[in-house]
This record gives sequence, structure tokens and C-alpha cells, in this order.
Amino acid sequence: MPLGERAGNKESRYCGVETEFNDDVPQLLAYNISSGGFDFAVAPLMDPAYRPSLMEKDTGGSGVLPFAGSDLVLSPSQWSSHVVGKTSSWIDLDSEDEILRMDSEITLKQEVAWASHLSLQACLLPSPKGTSCANYARCVNQILLGLNSMQLWLRIPLLKTDDDSMDVNSNHLVDSWELWNSFRMLCEHHSQLSVALDVLSSLPSPSSLGRWFGEPVRAAIIDTDSFLTNARGYPCLSKRHQKLITEFFNHSVQIVMSGKPVHGLPKGSADLAANNNDSNLDDRVLQKVMDCVGLSCEGFEEENKALFTAIEASHYEDKLASISKPTNKGVHRHPLRSYLDYVGYLYQRMDPLPEQERFELGYRDFLQSPLQPLMDNLEAQTYETFEKDAVKYIQYQRAICKALQDRVPDGKASIITTVLMVVGAGRGPLVRASLQAAEETGRKLKIYAVEKNPNAVVTLHSLVKLEGWENIVTIVSSDMRYWDAPVKADILVSELLGSFGDNELSPECLDGAQRFLKDDGISIPSSYTSFIQPITASKLYNDVKSHKDVVHFETAYVVKLHNVARLAPSQPVFTFTHPNRSTKKSNERYKKLQFEIPSETGSSMVHGFAGYFDAILYKDIHLGIEPTTATPNMFSWFSIFFPLRTPVVVHPGSSLEVHFWRCCGPNRVWYEWCVTSPSPSPIQNSNGRSYWVGL
Repeated sequence: MPLGERAGNKESRYCGVETEFNDDVPQLLAYNISSGGFDFAVAPLMDPAYRPSLMEKDTGGSGVLPFAGSDLVLSPSQWSSHVVGKTSSWIDLDSEDEILRMDSEITLKQEVAWASHLSLQACLLPSPKGTSCANYARCVNQILLGLNSMQLWLRIPLLKTDDDSMDVNSNHLVDSWELWNSFRMLCEHHSQLSVALDVLSSLPSPSSLGRWFGEPVRAAIIDTDSFLTNARGYPCLSKRHQKLITEFFNHSVQIVMSGKPVHGLPKGSADLAANNNDSNLDDRVLQKVMDCVGLSCEGFEEENKALFTAIEASHYEDKLASISKPTNKGVHRHPLRSYLDYVGYLYQRMDPLPEQERFELGYRDFLQSPLQPLMDNLEAQTYETFEKDAVKYIQYQRAICKALQDRVPDGKASIITTVLMVVGAGRGPLVRASLQAAEETGRKLKIYAVEKNPNAVVTLHSLVKLEGWENIVTIVSSDMRYWDAPVKADILVSELLGSFGDNELSPECLDGAQRFLKDDGISIPSSYTSFIQPITASKLYNDVKSHKDVVHFETAYVVKLHNVARLAPSQPVFTFTHPNRSTKKSNERYKKLQFEIPSETGSSMVHGFAGYFDAILYKDIHLGIEPTTATPNMFSWFSIFFPLRTPVVVHPGSSLEVHFWRCCGPNRVWYEWCVTSPSPSPIQNSNGRSYWVGL
């Protein structure tokens, strides 16, 4: 069964257990899953005593391989859902011992082939034995090239880099990420090669840990030695471990318990857990406590005051974590059950996902082509999605209110009519926001709603008639760049922004429209700035790479970033101000940026750049998606992603030098980008050959 329900969230998380070799797989699953409460077993596929070289001597090479049972002992769905294969831990493909090296290669291929035959979803590979892993990676790469959909999880110990973690062969500090990165690069970033992190009792620095959330981490193997003992004698984790496990839950990482039980339960608690013989906690109260783990505790205090008072506040969490639903009398309790209960408790007590996050779940790390609303006419469904973003229109309404108040003094509010033009009116949400601002401030308005999409104009006419706005709103079916306005505007309102600010050609559109704005007129927005940030984004990189062409690597994508590691604070790139009164108007831009990756982070891989924007609507009213200043609960824009054709490794102490260009032609605009340090990359999208935005 899953780890439990999380308040307000239908997603589930699962917990497995690492087991010893057992040739009776049904019995192994019955003990660990049916009785133990785990969801799957990470089980060795072959007797650890097996060596191909010994078998050849004993049998002449004709013996039957010692696999854990036949494929018929479980149904295909049981194999797939309840078993993760585990290859033999003795395997060492980079050993100096030639016999061991050959035995390792033969065995690894045999075991993975058997796991693939069973249609397992994943197979766990042993950790590289040293920093040199070229032959191991070569063999794994060969396997990957012929593999079906099964994932290979490379086991990597999560070692601290600032203590005495050393490779015995080289006497150098071991950085777990360096080990993974070396292996991954030798295997050409294969999408079916993932990571299973061994979580140990001591953890690297938070910034070093942060790198892993952009990597394909599929499992976190938590050894029982990592657990502390709480005041009541039960296993618990340190605050840092708790935070890490919670982050794993947020990134859909499977949890696997491993090791022997090292916490003896306090006297009497074993009976409580197994037989429920504690007279102070009958079945009803025990279940009530269990129901409260991570869920609503409404009514619990009143109904069970005596029990609640007896549990000291400092031990309340531990008490809940230590109590599990009683099993039938006489049934032996799984030795790792108290650890499973604690992990389940950590999941259940997580805060529910906000409504916006639940809405965006299906978009996480999904690459989308940016809209081109100037070149293409948007569809009704697209308009409808953006119109639901109430936060955006509230910010616009606030900005228009301030502009109206600055434009018309209170004493003249009843006699002066402000001319406001909404350029790119769509189906009318900015028209409505403008009228609401006029009502709020007591100002009189004359609105021109300019829209080039003839389909949206139909909806606009219907809206104006329905709302009775005929005497206030004039609808103009035209491209704002070519319309000859009958009067000049006091206020020009637009929402032409893309995820990168200018990538939907707001500068070009507003340059064309500002000719009908009065010399002292107000533009909303008044300015906007794009930002970029280097990120580790293994999934996004592999998704782009799967197309096997340059075109997709030279395209910018809109994406809800989730499984990424942000490696340095974002920096501003291009800024546009409106109205643009410059005599030398050019919307071409160039920017060189230096990013310093913190030394405590360790080495990092840059797969590309996340792009954001921040816009000043009017005075102190802004909206944007740059992480440090992002407008809360706004969903109209996801980030933009600029991939690198060749990912760049940045080592501690070295900087990342990046160049971005915004280029303009007679009928299109495009971006070019490259890295020049620590190593030069090709200039991507040269002359807009792969990706451009049409004027």
C-alpha cells in the first residue's frame, strides 16, 4: 500500500525494501509486502555465490544459471509492480584482476537480460568501486543500446565532500556527483540511465545536495544506520534528513529502506504494535491517532483529552510516528516496520499542494513551443486559459487605477474623459479591468479595443453588447502597428509579454502603436526585463536530445520547471521601456553575463538556461515570474528554457561566461546564445536558422 494520503493531494508515494537473495520470490514478497507493508522489494536476481569462471570449471559451461526462481512464479504484473532487480554487489568491471573483471561483465549482462525478460521497471546496478569506471560504463552503455524500456539505476553513495571521504586508490576526496557525472557522460547521457542515491548518516552541504534535484534520481536508499533514536526509543531522522526526504517526495523519488534494524523497541511497545495489548489505547483510540498522522486532527483533542495530555508536546510527533496499525495476533512484525511507519509519517505531514501547483502538475518538465500571437491567431481555449488568471488582471487593474488618478485630479474626475486604448485586446479581459478601474476611481473613460484576430473580435462585439458598453468601448479590428487612430491616447494598455518578456514581440508591437499615444501619455506596462539562470535539467536535456537533430537544441521552450537545480541567482538580460522616445530605435540587444557557481556546491553540469521576466506595469505595480520577485499565484506564464547542445561542466572556483543576442530582421526576430567559459560552445541558432518569431 502507498505511504498514505497527503492532505489535499491524490498523488501517492511508495516505499520499497532492499532484501537479501531468496530463490523463493513469492515467499519474499509475501513477507516484505503482504505482511511487512512495503510496496516493492529491491531483490537480488542471482545467487551471490555464482561466478561464471567457477561454473565453467565445475560444469563445462552447461550449467543452469542460479536465478531467483522461474518467471512463472509471479504474474507479469507482479514482477513489474513489486520487484526491482538488483545486480550482484561484487561486480567490479574495472578491477585489476582479469578473472574478476570478466566474471563481472558476463554476470552483469546475464542479470540485466533476465531482469529485462521479466519486464521489470528498473534494475539496480552496484556503485562504481573507484573513481575510474570507464570499463563499467562501456559495458552498461552496450546494455543500454539494446535495452527495452527498463531503467537502470546506478547506485551512488551520497558522500560528504568536506570530510575524509576518500578514494582509496587515488587519495582524492570523492564527490558523489563527480562519480555520477563521469559515468553518465561516458554513457552519452542515456535517458534510461538513472540514479539511486545511498543516503548515509552524514549529508553533504545543502547547496551540494541541491544539484541532485536536476538529475534523474529515481530512488533514495536510506540505511537504518542513518536513523537517530528519539526520546521514546523509536527511530527518527535528523532535521536535515527530514528536509531531504521531503524534497525527494516532492520530486517523485522512490524511497527504499535498507539494512538491519538497529533500534530496539522500548519494552512493551512491540506488544502494542503487534498485538495491541496496551489497555490505555483501545482499537478505536489507536486508529484515531493513526488517522491524525499528517491529516486533520479536528475533534481529536476534545474526544481524547486524557490521551492528548499524556503525550508531551515535544514527543507528539514521535508518538504518532511510532504507532502503527495493529496486525493480527501471532503475526511476526517486520523488523523494519517502525522505519517504514516513520517515513510514511513524514509524507503524510507534508503541506497540501496549493491549488496552482495542482493545476500545473501535468505541465511539469513538459516542453512546449512558445506562442506566436502576432503571427498566429490564438484559439478560444488558449484565451480561456489565460483569462482565468485573476491575479494578472488584478495587477493590471491596480496599475490602471493609479494611472487614472495621476492623469485626472479628483476635482476634475466628473468633467475629464480619459482616452484609454487596449492594444491586443483579445476577448476583452483588459477592457473589463480598465472599466473596473474607472469605476473604482470615479474616472470617466473612452476605450478603444484594438485586436487583429477576427475571431476574437466577434467575441468582443458580443461582450460589449452583453455588458452594455456600446457608448464607452469602440472595437477596432486591426493590427495595432497599422491602425490610424482618430484621436491620441492618454493611456496605452497592452499584455503582449512572453515568458522571456520580449519574446512575443511586445517591443515591435508597441513601437508601432506608440505613435497614437500622447507625448505625455502613459504606457502600461512601462518596462520589462528578461532574466536568465543556469540550470541542471537532465530530463529536459534528454527530451530535446531524443529528437536527434540540431533544430530542437536551437529552440527555446516554454516549460513548468520542476526537476531542475538552479545553480546561481538569475541575472538581467534585456530591458525595454515604453514609450520609447529614443531617436535611435533598435530592438536588437547583446549581453555578456558571468555566473559564479558557489564553491560549496561542488562541480555542476549546465544543461541550459531558464529564462524569466519582470515587468513594471506602472510605478510600483509589477508582475513577473523571476523567482525572487515572482507574482504569487499567477499562472499565465511558465519559464522559458534555452538548451545547450553540449552541456557544460563548471568546477568550483570557475565562472560561467554566457552570451545572449536578440537579433532582428525585416520579418522576424530570433535569439542566439553560447557559452565561452569554462569552455567554448558553438553559437546556437545562428541567423535564426532553427527558431524565430515572425513579425
